[in-house]
Amino acid sequence: MGKAGKALRQVLEIYGISQNKLAVALGIERGSVYRWVHEIRDPTAETVREIVKTLQEIEPPAASKFIELYLGDLIEDKEQP
Repeated sequence: MGKAGKALRQVLEIYGISQNKLAVALGIERGSVYRWVHEIRDPTAETVREIVKTLQEIEPPAASKFIELYLGDLIEDKEQP
């Protein structure tokens, strides 16, 4: 499974955000967050967008870190000449 789950797991650990807190803020079941974090299932692109928006509301630096971890290689490639 994918990079989104790994990035999300790291961000939740770093910023002390529980899976339940994220699930409640997203308006979904905690089991969905569990499946992403344990790389059982990948979130859809639209869900990744919602995760970023929700992390911005909970802890803005967490949203930035998630983007960095999830899309960092794309962002770095774009910055190089």
